[in-house]
Amino acid sequence: MQVVMCAGAGQLSVQDHPIPELSADMIRAKVAFGGICGSDLHYYQHGGFGTVRVKEPLALGHEVSGVVDAVGADVEGRYVGERIAISPSRPCGHCRFCQLGIHNQCLNMRFYGSAMPFPHIQGAFCEYILLHPYQVHAIADHVTLSEAALAEPLSVGLHAIQRAGGVLGAKVLVTGCGPIGSLLIGALRRAGAELIVAADVAALPLKCAMDMGADLAINLATEPDALAAYKADKGYFDVVFEASGSAPAFLNALDVVRARGVVVVIGVGAEVHIPLSQLVGKEVDVRGTFRFHQEFATAVRFLNDRLVDGRPVITGVEPVRNALAAFDMASDKSKSLKVQLDFA
Repeated sequence: MQVVMCAGAGQLSVQDHPIPELSADMIRAKVAFGGICGSDLHYYQHGGFGTVRVKEPLALGHEVSGVVDAVGADVEGRYVGERIAISPSRPCGHCRFCQLGIHNQCLNMRFYGSAMPFPHIQGAFCEYILLHPYQVHAIADHVTLSEAALAEPLSVGLHAIQRAGGVLGAKVLVTGCGPIGSLLIGALRRAGAELIVAADVAALPLKCAMDMGADLAINLATEPDALAAYKADKGYFDVVFEASGSAPAFLNALDVVRARGVVVVIGVGAEVHIPLSQLVGKEVDVRGTFRFHQEFATAVRFLNDRLVDGRPVITGVEPVRNALAAFDMASDKSKSLKVQLDFA
């Protein structure tokens, strides 16, 4: 079977590996589509991010959909040919955080395509993959397998909304309108946000943000001072979701969020000097958000019920044999949002 492997910065290849053998308690799926995520790009472009480095060949990928290929003898309720979204979240269920119900913080998490632990956790950009039954979520007949691969980034947005503490009737700013930011906007619309303002430095993600339900799009490349009016009287927005990973964007968020408002940080990458006097004086809550777990089932339901239509986010699909071209395409944020690999 074909597997997309990364051995370090600039070292991407499609390799032939054996098809995994099925065990009695597992499900085997043939992967259909896989979305290239920012973390996949970091591994390919830089060999990692922050202190996380690729130390051995790593199969990339965690945003995948597929079709059930075989069902273990002890598995009930699943059938060959079933079309599925695949959750990459595999917590241990036993550590103190799992026991507290905080599964995304599991101390022994085996999240697909991660170089955080060593040995690394191999990813899902492979033609066939073994799954625990809880990872398998059926998709509706009208949902394409390409759309189903969006369940993972949509789950990230849903978890971010949960971390915000709810957005019903809220005035919201989203900075960074790539795939996660744009899918987040779709979820915010369904969660009852009163006003959604989208900000980015490129036209393509802002168009997508509007397609996903934003009320206003601000291009900070052409209008660098467009957020200044929102700073007056101790800020305007009830909640700001910072999804770009940019230090200036985070500092802007502190300026435009209202007193006792909430800033949820999704994007990573920047080192930021935090003005504590502003944080204290406005009593701003800054909250991190990391991955998801329970939200995956909700994301699939949103896609199945068309509560969120993620199709505007998908800007390119390439056959897996062209993985290098697909990764280069995904790297150009002015021309691409979500680029997917087709394993057919």
